[in-house]
Amino acid sequence: MKILNELKMEFDSRSVNEGLARSAISQFAAQLDPTLEELGDIKTAVSEAVTNAIVHAYPEHIGRVWLRVRVLEGGVLELVVRDRGVGIPNLDEARLPMYTTGGADRAGMGFTIMDSFMDTLKVRSDQGKGTTVTMRRRVLPRSFR
Repeated sequence: MKILNELKMEFDSRSVNEGLARSAISQFAAQLDPTLEELGDIKTAVSEAVTNAIVHAYPEHIGRVWLRVRVLEGGVLELVVRDRGVGIPNLDEARLPMYTTGGADRAGMGFTIMDSFMDTLKVRSDQGKGTTVTMRRRVLPRSFR
């Protein structure tokens, strides 16, 4: 698919930066003229991916999180969240609803939410090397809604 526009960000794995990522994605996605529901879904999926990187990738220190968002032909928004953290030991288990390694204050629904709010979700992870989450969502022109 042809790339029509692209944004790249890099930030510390600090919880305050989740809001920054959410806002930036919201502004960038606006060029596709999404409905409020579509925009809410996209922002929530990004929040989950970024929060996972912040909470789980770097449990002992502050690391880096990379975010890339692209508008592809056909009204497809592609979002990639990447870290170079500890990785996910068992990806199948991590993708199960209610599974978490983040303690009692975490619901374990991040991947489930991303999967339900986006058209596609791909997760690649290598222990000790990090995790890459790639999501896509097609935003139909308003004339087709």
